[in-house]
Amino acid sequence: MTSNNMSKIQIAKAKRLRSTPYTSRIEKQGLKAYTTYNHMLLPAAFEGSLEETYYHLKKYVQIWDVAAERQVEISGNDAAELVQLMTCRDLSKSKDLRCYYCPIIDDQARLINDPVVLRINENKWWLSIADSDVILFAKGLAIGKNYKVIITEPDVNIMAVQGPKSFTLMEKVFGKSITDLKFFGFDYFDFKGTKHLIARSGWSKQGGYEVYVEHTKSGLELYDHLFEIGKEFNVKPGCPHLIERIESALLSYGNDFDLNDNPLECGFDKYVNLDNDIEFLGKQKLIDIKKSGVSKKLMGVKIDLDKINLSQAIDITIDSKRVGEVRSAVYSPTFNKVIAIAMVDKPYFVEDTPINVVIDNVPKTGILCNIPFV
Repeated sequence: MTSNNMSKIQIAKAKRLRSTPYTSRIEKQGLKAYTTYNHMLLPAAFEGSLEETYYHLKKYVQIWDVAAERQVEISGNDAAELVQLMTCRDLSKSKDLRCYYCPIIDDQARLINDPVVLRINENKWWLSIADSDVILFAKGLAIGKNYKVIITEPDVNIMAVQGPKSFTLMEKVFGKSITDLKFFGFDYFDFKGTKHLIARSGWSKQGGYEVYVEHTKSGLELYDHLFEIGKEFNVKPGCPHLIERIESALLSYGNDFDLNDNPLECGFDKYVNLDNDIEFLGKQKLIDIKKSGVSKKLMGVKIDLDKINLSQAIDITIDSKRVGEVRSAVYSPTFNKVIAIAMVDKPYFVEDTPINVVIDNVPKTGILCNIPFV
């Protein structure tokens, strides 16, 4: 579960816990903590309080080392068929140079991952994955179906440029054309003779870009250049932000949902396309679930507290009966209270329902709400 209580215990680096090309930079830029993600180091905190970095992200621009957001490349004649088999989202009308948010599910409609899928062309796709071993899942399906595909993890290391000033900063580097990218569109842009795939995307609602760096030397030059010319925009290093992502209801695989949950329980209804002839794993299971209704549902919770440190799920009760659990939580300066993401059992997932939780051994009350928070 997510926590904003940074421990002083260090993470021991090892070959199997990979550094990123940007590690040498960020460790000189005020890095305070790492977490792990896809067997890699992911920056988790920089100098400044959680609230200070939150306000900075919402006003200026940050550069994030998110190389841990790994790519699963699927190429070959059967690539499109394999990608479709893994997701409940209909990709039959997908287009080149577009990103698609795609829940990946198994035969029981349980969530394996929720990547952003990049269609480079019909025979080449990148799955920009959350924190689970999608490459092994894809390889197993390809072997079982005898698909003509090649599945690899290319050496792609994303840096994200996030925040309202990101557009002006990127325009200074790449020209006006980069601001013409539509949300979830991508294209190739030149930096000093090297082409970089850049998408209008990122794990914040403040706007920005993700640079899929395939050429490490050029990527590091770009990283340094962004900081140099970004001084006028108060550029700082950063990382996916706990407050901003919960306020925006940007769900986190492994925190807010996992293999025990299905897309309909998590509010991914618009990415569950059942009225077609497309074949994908778990389709009949999802049809049955939709017909009978979900037995639990992700919701928001608001609690009148000014702090919370959450490192494991907290039971939600109503009249002493357990009816769900809080999975992620943080104090929100915008709402002036703790906001949380919770999985709530049927029939209790109703907006404005009062609930009870115990935080630091003290009973507290809260109220259920829909997400995103308003």
